[in-house]
Amino acid sequence: MPQLTGEVETEPPSIAEKDALLKRESGVSTTSPMRLRMEQFIKQHQKQIVAELEKVDGSKFKIDTWQRPEGGGGITCVLQDGNVFEKAGVNTSVVYGRLPKAAIQKMRANHKALDPDVDSLEFFAAGLSLVLHPQNPMAPTVHLNYRYFETADEYGNTNAWWYGGGCDLTPCYLFDEDAIQFHSEIKTACDKHDKAYYPRFKKWCDEYFSNKHRGETRGVGGIFFDDLDEAEKDQEQLFSFVQDCLSAFLPSYLPIINRRKDMPYTEEQKQWQQLRRGRYVEFNLVHDRGTAFGLNTPGARVESILMSLPLTARWQYMHEPEKSSREERLLDVLKRPKEWV
Repeated sequence: MPQLTGEVETEPPSIAEKDALLKRESGVSTTSPMRLRMEQFIKQHQKQIVAELEKVDGSKFKIDTWQRPEGGGGITCVLQDGNVFEKAGVNTSVVYGRLPKAAIQKMRANHKALDPDVDSLEFFAAGLSLVLHPQNPMAPTVHLNYRYFETADEYGNTNAWWYGGGCDLTPCYLFDEDAIQFHSEIKTACDKHDKAYYPRFKKWCDEYFSNKHRGETRGVGGIFFDDLDEAEKDQEQLFSFVQDCLSAFLPSYLPIINRRKDMPYTEEQKQWQQLRRGRYVEFNLVHDRGTAFGLNTPGARVESILMSLPLTARWQYMHEPEKSSREERLLDVLKRPKEWV
């Protein structure tokens, strides 16, 4: 609603304008709005993760910085045809915009504070997403995403907020020690905050990252959660939880990629990797809510959204692995998810 200033009606500043002014005048501190603290946190971790992955690969990421006219922007870091990674992407995005009425009504299923009668609401979304597709079929693909979402009323006051995210491991050839290590690091991060988190979010991950049309999970899981708000814990506690989960990524994955990146493999094993990559594509394009939300957001940056897809993949009609093979064992685990820790 416009504010009256003398004889002139002025629109209240948007949250994007407010945040830009705050950053210029005060920087970012522990008393800043969560929007700015989350933005700072994910950008710091993006730099750290990119630096560590460049050490592993021996080549540099291409860094692509972009802006949104509505406010915000992002940093897309991509490495293609590297020594270790066929395709690797580490993205941050900070998005300001307006939610249309249809989107608000859909979100009210999990967030009753949203007013169903308004035509639109300002929103803010910030997140770090990462997908690494190694060259070597013995080395697993890994995905990570942690994000924060907030809506504001017509006066720019926060009326709903929530966190979402998780990480999961997708091997083509299953090494139990890798799955155990990956899950152990995540469980340690979860247990610092709530002993119920790991089993709850591990189950959620197995159910969410599932190619239901195939009857199999995408990989050997990890954790996944969404819509965590004040009904779960207070904002500071949840921010601390997300920080610890993201900080657990490098210790969980670097030892695995360093163990597997130089292992010998055959052309047949490379072909199996290509088939598994096809299943990865199927999940991301058919089932993933984040991909759908991104592609349906006005002014969406399609290249960044589809960064998660592998550089190459294969679909082969009616392919079945040999009986009692390593390939068949992987499928057995994907059809019946295991408890790793």
